[in-house]
Amino acid sequence: MTAFCHWWWFDDAEAIEMTGTRSKPTDETAHKAVPTPVRKAVPKPVHLAVYDTYADWETGHTTAHLTQRGHEIRTVGFAAGQPVTTMGGVRIQPDLALADLRPEDSSLLILTGASLWDTSDELAPFAVKAKEFLAAGVPVAAICGATAGLARAGVLDGRRHTSAVSFYLAEQPGYAGAGRYVETDAVTDGDLITAGPTEPVAFAREVFARLGVYKPDVLDAWYRLFHDSDPSAYPVLMAASEAGDA
Repeated sequence: MTAFCHWWWFDDAEAIEMTGTRSKPTDETAHKAVPTPVRKAVPKPVHLAVYDTYADWETGHTTAHLTQRGHEIRTVGFAAGQPVTTMGGVRIQPDLALADLRPEDSSLLILTGASLWDTSDELAPFAVKAKEFLAAGVPVAAICGATAGLARAGVLDGRRHTSAVSFYLAEQPGYAGAGRYVETDAVTDGDLITAGPTEPVAFAREVFARLGVYKPDVLDAWYRLFHDSDPSAYPVLMAASEAGDA
């Protein structure tokens, strides 16, 4: 039984525990109001795009820690219930069809890397959906090959961005954003987050910052621990966890 369960009629708590009954409040205690629990607003789901050849490792940190912090992860494929197979051979059954995904129902759309981004235009509808999200002011996070898909769709032309390497995007038909390419691990420009395939931890860091998942000092410690294996970050995260901030 928690402390909250014993608090209601504090003066009578000992009698309650001994007898299992609660005496009628006296005039002196009757004015004590039962505290109303504060309910945190439940964030809208985060939508993770899944398709054949999806690169499993690129979003693991992101989705695992978002889930731990109270975000629901819903997978989106071409068809709900039609399994896809990841690059690692894992079968995933999407929760939702891409055609049914609306920006107003989401906190974030994550576009994962996949071989299909480089071998065909099969995944182009996901880039179109990303444009819809950004137009509605809902964040999009793209990593690895998904940045190529956004480049072909013109999404990167007016925003700072990164990818695996600059010439990878330069090869994409229709791409005109070379002047806004940034040589760094991950970039956030307004509602768009981008990263290359070797930076899943930095990608997660940018997502967490954009959604306000951790306080800045906790986020810094999280990154130092998971990216740099910095032992000095551990006490910061432990303290934050005890305070309910991690």
